[in-house]
Amino acid sequence: MTSPWTRRRLLRTLPAAVVPPLLVHPLRAAAQSAQPAKPALPPFSRFVDVGAQAGLTHPTVYGENDKSIYILEVMGAGCAFIDYDNDGWMDIFMLSGRHLEGIPPGASNRLYKNNRDGTFTDVTEKAGLLDAGWAMGVCVADYDNDGFDDLFVTYYGQNRLYKNNGNGTFTDVTEKAGLLQPGIRYASGCTFIECNRNGLLDLFVANYLDVDLVHGPKPSMQIPNCNYEGVPVNCGPMGMAPLKQYLFRNNGNGTFTDVSKESGIGALSGSYGLTAVAVDVDEDGWTDIFLACDATFSYLLMNNHDGTFREEALLRGIAVSSEGQRMSGMGVGVGDFTLDGHLDIVRTHFYNQSTGLYLNDGKGNFDDVSSQAGLAVERRYICWGTDLVDFDNDGYPDILIVTGTVYPELESIFPVRFPRRTPRLLFRNLGNGTFVEMGEEAGPGIAARDSSRGCAFGDFDNDGDMDVLIMNRNEPPSLLRNDSPPGNHWIKIRLEGTKSNRSAIGARVLAHYGGKVQAQAVTSQISYLSVNDPRLHFGLGAAATADFEIFWPSGAKESYTGLAAGQLHTIKEGKGILSSRPLK
Repeated sequence: MTSPWTRRRLLRTLPAAVVPPLLVHPLRAAAQSAQPAKPALPPFSRFVDVGAQAGLTHPTVYGENDKSIYILEVMGAGCAFIDYDNDGWMDIFMLSGRHLEGIPPGASNRLYKNNRDGTFTDVTEKAGLLDAGWAMGVCVADYDNDGFDDLFVTYYGQNRLYKNNGNGTFTDVTEKAGLLQPGIRYASGCTFIECNRNGLLDLFVANYLDVDLVHGPKPSMQIPNCNYEGVPVNCGPMGMAPLKQYLFRNNGNGTFTDVSKESGIGALSGSYGLTAVAVDVDEDGWTDIFLACDATFSYLLMNNHDGTFREEALLRGIAVSSEGQRMSGMGVGVGDFTLDGHLDIVRTHFYNQSTGLYLNDGKGNFDDVSSQAGLAVERRYICWGTDLVDFDNDGYPDILIVTGTVYPELESIFPVRFPRRTPRLLFRNLGNGTFVEMGEEAGPGIAARDSSRGCAFGDFDNDGDMDVLIMNRNEPPSLLRNDSPPGNHWIKIRLEGTKSNRSAIGARVLAHYGGKVQAQAVTSQISYLSVNDPRLHFGLGAAATADFEIFWPSGAKESYTGLAAGQLHTIKEGKGILSSRPLK
């Protein structure tokens, strides 16, 4: 008997007339029959940007607004929700860049402490995190298992590991940890990952491309990949040399060892790495790595259970689009949009490329269902940060995407086709495998136009719905408060590993509620080079309780039944439920 994966691949090679109706994928049938009518849908969330009133007022410097010489200036950076002081409220960490000719006043990464009243205080200097460089990506985890989340930041230049001292400050321990690397690299994505079930978090670091800020090619009509639509623009990524990826093994004493060669990671070549996400895609109990790559094949690195990885993205249907096209992979979201208990992947792309939605069969094989799900109609913008998040708590994860151009020069010539500021995209899950795009009805925070890059998802005000933090180039961040409709229930799960890494990075969780099942995972990086609230959030619809299955990175499995809605449940591996309480 052929597997569903084999049948799906076979169907693509057959004329439609010879495909038996019973073999058509359920998503395709649902999309063909669904006739969504927005007025008939229940109320949905509305989003309002409260960033300014919350105190997020520093512009995020990143290149110039109206021009760019090098691709470095326009790629932008990620952002993070992190509870750095363990008070139960999500704080904010924003990455920043600079200008080519120097560092303008105020340019720095920023840490904002949550005041628990809807406002934040800038504590960057006090925390020891002032830094003005070309920051790109951030990943968060407790790498030394001391109970406080640490920060790893990638740069054009030297990456940095910031150890959380547990007293509101951080220390740059990059050199002490053995993570100094000679020369200038253009690092991008990163993720902490427990590779070998030893309870220690290793570190995967992706690199983008080789860009020479002194001798590199500049915008030109005479050089391929240095112009677009007849306009000279920054060059790349095609035509520029890709860089290798790295894996560092955690030695358990605060230091890391480069094991890129031994693990097989160092042999990867030919792709421009961006966002990295560590999740167990084939449900074998070992964490894998998905790396979105720009304009080239994306990577799916399958864990061999012995500290090594094998690359199988093309074999498993997620390296390219369903038409076999190499896509400009920017951002990555992970969730279970069909409620079949398996982790699906959403990946964002360039102009004239639809966002990719990849359905997982539970064995790590993927099918591109972007068209069937209703996402392929939207191709107008360059898309960046994204994730599968249940905003209205109806039990079905939705998709939000932030957008922004990399060619600011085009606006003066093609103001309608290529504006510099573009809106956010929100796709509501209709519960039948398809989505409908929301617009102004989802609130001014969605309709607003910015040149955005990274975004992070979390409940900053602890009111039981998921909000959105957005990095905007050369403008202050956006903080979209979610005003979700009343009536639907929710539940949150916070995991603490013992035999597994303390952050439980790589854990897979199944929630059973109202006859449904939904999978989620604890990640160290997600969206576009960003980090979500580590508390897993499940909308439950009308269900007042939920049952859970937890698959820990150590390989252990635990089950819990009858957990009450409207509460945060903290679960410790092997110890059970430590606490169940309302958020406020």
